[in-house]
Amino acid sequence: MTDRPTPWEAAVGAAWEAGRAAAPPATTVELPHADGLVLADGLVAQTDLPAFPTSSVDGWAVRGAGPWTIVGHVLAGEVPPPLIADGTAMEIATGAMVPTGTTAIVRVENSTRTPEGRVTGEPRGRPEWREPGEEARAGDLILSAGTAVTPGVIGLAAACGYDTLPVRRRPRAAVLVFGDELRTRGHSGQGKVRDALGPSVPGWLRRLGADPHVPPREPVADTLPAHVEAISLAMAQGVDLICTTGGTMRGPVDHLHPALAKLGGEYVVNTVAVRPGFPMLLAVLPGPDSRRVLLAGLPGNPQSAVIALLTLVAPAVAGWTGRPKPQLATLPRARLATPVRGRGADTHLALVSRDAQGMLHAVPHAGSAMLRGLAGAIGFAVIPPGRTGAPGDEVPVVPLPLLPGELP
Repeated sequence: MTDRPTPWEAAVGAAWEAGRAAAPPATTVELPHADGLVLADGLVAQTDLPAFPTSSVDGWAVRGAGPWTIVGHVLAGEVPPPLIADGTAMEIATGAMVPTGTTAIVRVENSTRTPEGRVTGEPRGRPEWREPGEEARAGDLILSAGTAVTPGVIGLAAACGYDTLPVRRRPRAAVLVFGDELRTRGHSGQGKVRDALGPSVPGWLRRLGADPHVPPREPVADTLPAHVEAISLAMAQGVDLICTTGGTMRGPVDHLHPALAKLGGEYVVNTVAVRPGFPMLLAVLPGPDSRRVLLAGLPGNPQSAVIALLTLVAPAVAGWTGRPKPQLATLPRARLATPVRGRGADTHLALVSRDAQGMLHAVPHAGSAMLRGLAGAIGFAVIPPGRTGAPGDEVPVVPLPLLPGELP
């Protein structure tokens, strides 16, 4: 265990490495079952796309100048004979293989069929078919390893000739909420506080690429035996990642650190030089069947917990699923419209919104324990140690994660 907080960017990298080390081998699944998983290898075209000249329209494949004598027809799925003589035509369907010798395709709506079995019409100025390899050539790398599999990726893989895909599954996650002071129903009052993290952390986990496999249970009692039992039960249920909320400090009812020691946990990161969220941690536990189970200790304050999710859980899941290591240099950047204070020697992750011109504004109600600012933000502006953010400064932005299809 280190006595000094880990710099924020170093903590991100350490979490990614821990996720990669804990990941199981890739597996192969049938295409329909790959949705929501991550490519373990690059997707390489196994054939030209398209594999043969393909008609883009319904009409007539013709050779030479018209009018043309009809000599046959070709439907999708057939191999047509060639057009060998000028002045001949073959009826063709969309998606059908274009006969060798075709010089043009006349759209059906631009043609006339005569009673004598001939066709007249004008072809358009550009070819009405797709050439072999127009979309990709056999051997081309189409998508890199680490790409999330969507229905669009599945369709592309099928077109490329795949029946199965090598993938990495999403890590199964459990959420454990610590705190005798928490209520899971109704209003805060009489010393009790409504739990906001138990219902919300699973949604963040889904957006980060994990699978909240085990639903949140009632808050875990503030005792060491209860903590050890809850973590042990989660591991026995086959989870790969445990997210705990609260108890990351060393107060009189903070039992996470002693529980980790009792269960043989090893720290990857123990506190991070970032504000808010300083007391976050990431540890590795020896799980059943020699598995390495990741445990992310999220601070109990909601905004701090989300920063811990983005700092430690997001890169750990990225490493676990084979996605690239997050880099500060690759974060989107935008200019500040309002000032953002620094936090001394620590990195400051400041909640921001974005206006119609793309400028960033520090949001109100952005205290570590507050949720109102978080609900209206698009992400966190990164203010490096020893710096402040002035209007007009261009800064990196850690975006709040979205599910596919969600609009920022």
